Amino acid sequence: MIEQTPQALNDFTRRYCDSWQQQAGHAPASRDLHGIPSPCIVATREDEVWWLPQPFTLPQNLDAVERALDIHLQPAVVAFYTAQFAGDMAGTYDGKPLSLVQVWSEEDFTRVQENLIGHLVMKRRLKHSPTLFIATTESELEVVSVCNLSGEVIIEQLGTQKKQVIAPSLENFLNSLQPLTLAD
Repeated sequence: MIEQTPQALNDFTRRYCDSWQQQAGHAPASRDLHGIPSPCIVATREDEVWWLPQPFTLPQNLDAVERALDIHLQPAVVAFYTAQFAGDMAGTYDGKPLSLVQVWSEEDFTRVQENLIGHLVMKRRLKHSPTLFIATTESELEVVSVCNLSGEVIIEQLGTQKKQVIAPSLENFLNSLQPLTLAD
């Protein structure tokens, strides 16, 4: 399944970039990433950057996370976070809007790993099953995560045991994810 995850992410990224090109006439744009260096930047405007995905140039592992918590991570999640450099991408899954978390640069990869460690530490303190977030939702209290035990994709309410399985695998989730269009 490790090979299918990067391919599914690549397919979604292509659909996302194509949607931007068709609707806006240029690569995906981000105001949030303006002024933050990245190999993804193809143009800088007054208040936004245009970006395209770039190959991941670091070792393809999340060893810092695994060492920090003495845990073995789902290979699909490792493959997801080490497949490419890209901006976060808006999409919908079963009609629910979300933002797929991506690694923007080599420096950002350190931040993402620190955030994953913090999330896993919180889960451990609460005696909850370990999960790894992959997307944010409109609610600050909900994230889309992968269950590290089963590999299922879930929507979980932070700080609680409330969760809902939405896909049997990360690959399935990415294949069903639809780019959020500019008109939406």
